[in-house]
Amino acid sequence: MPRIGLVNQLGRFVLIGGFCALVDFGVYQGLLHLGLWVHLAKALSFVAGTATAYFLNRRFTFAAGRTDGAAQLGGFALLYTVTFFVNVGTNALMLAVLPASGWEITLAWVVAQGTATTINFVMLRTVVFRAAS
Repeated sequence: MPRIGLVNQLGRFVLIGGFCALVDFGVYQGLLHLGLWVHLAKALSFVAGTATAYFLNRRFTFAAGRTDGAAQLGGFALLYTVTFFVNVGTNALMLAVLPASGWEITLAWVVAQGTATTINFVMLRTVVFRAAS
């Protein structure tokens, strides 16, 4: 299968990411509705969104990439673990440095999400799902 171009990959990545965010949020809300402890609900919803992202990005965004099975899945899990902490850390940093404006929580979330998403796209494209040589 020929490699998909950068702009096409980026578009697919954004669409799939939006869908996976809906999966995460939907699972989170559903588990909260069932009375699950809020932190466990968030952990499980993150796993559901991340698993969805792995399978959809592997199939539709980076389809021409190598398929190393467990090694690829491990690389994906490691990347998303690192970017989870980058996301949370960036959010905390932004909340510490932004002046109170009524928008600081939203702005911190956007900066943190944008940072983590950029890292994820670059690393998925160049390492985890890189095109077979």
